Amino acid sequence: MIISAIRTVLLYTIIIITVRIMGKRQISELQTSELVITMLMSDIAAIPMQDTDQSMLSGIIPIFILVICEILISVLMLKNSKFRKLICGKPVIVINDGKIDQKAMSELRISTEELFEELRQKDVFRLEDVAFAIIETNGKMSILKKPGSDTVTAKQLGVQTHDNGMQTVIVSDGEIAASSMKFCNLDKNWLKNTLIREKIKLSDIFIMTADKSQKYQIIKKEQKYNA
Repeated sequence: MIISAIRTVLLYTIIIITVRIMGKRQISELQTSELVITMLMSDIAAIPMQDTDQSMLSGIIPIFILVICEILISVLMLKNSKFRKLICGKPVIVINDGKIDQKAMSELRISTEELFEELRQKDVFRLEDVAFAIIETNGKMSILKKPGSDTVTAKQLGVQTHDNGMQTVIVSDGEIAASSMKFCNLDKNWLKNTLIREKIKLSDIFIMTADKSQKYQIIKKEQKYNA
């Protein structure tokens, strides 16, 4: 009994350490690969906890192999957007400019009840208040309300608003996001001219965002990542 308790505490400690190694996001927001790794680790750790005849190494070694696999996959996803989309998928717009995309909802197998439940959890109780709703790769919904529909609205204050659309990432770690460019009605010529005007190379950009009004923001790579 004492041996089982000690083994359980040791394996618990090891799992806590490995989760921290994989990153804080692992604790709160699981991507597909992270969810699989977490489920496998819990199953593997349970074997030496319950069976004292099993060597502790039979649980520890597979856990650390899984952690190494997760780190390698994370690095590949960071460097290759196609691989990232293959593993995690991509964000899907289910409400586009106030209109529900029924095809997208069908592909994601989201019912209207689930859609409205997600909206209510975001403090949105009227569909007409939503400009865009996006299902992120971790399954959570992000919402952009229409101008003048937020708390203490501009409409109530009598202030005129302009809809510039949603800000999206069009360049990530030096790589162009073609779908985001298309969403903002931008093209590569606009991007090329913008980079020339800003005197910056595409490879030097960490994040570049833009909206439909062509308002953009550029964040350069830090020196240590720009070798």
